[in-house]
Amino acid sequence: MNIIITDEAFAWFVREMDVEAGDTIRFYARYGGSSPFHEGFSLGMNRETPHEIGVQTTRDNIHFFIEKSDEWFFNDHDLHVAVDAELDELTYRYEK
Repeated sequence: MNIIITDEAFAWFVREMDVEAGDTIRFYARYGGSSPFHEGFSLGMNRETPHEIGVQTTRDNIHFFIEKSDEWFFNDHDLHVAVDAELDELTYRYEK
């Protein structure tokens, strides 16, 4: 399992969340909504200090991660983070 952040998504994090070197962004399973794998759960994201990293990727010393306890949500799929250009919002895709 991997986290793939597109150039546009990385720029979105810098612009919208003011991320800078040393910051950590967590992707996590949150209660509510739906996902391709789990009805009643959706993907959340916030700036947070890691406790037990399961998966991570680093770009310009900004760390994007998923805790071990949230790996079940991704069902062994890679997380692709991109941006919807019309809405200027993050989009998520899950691929084997």
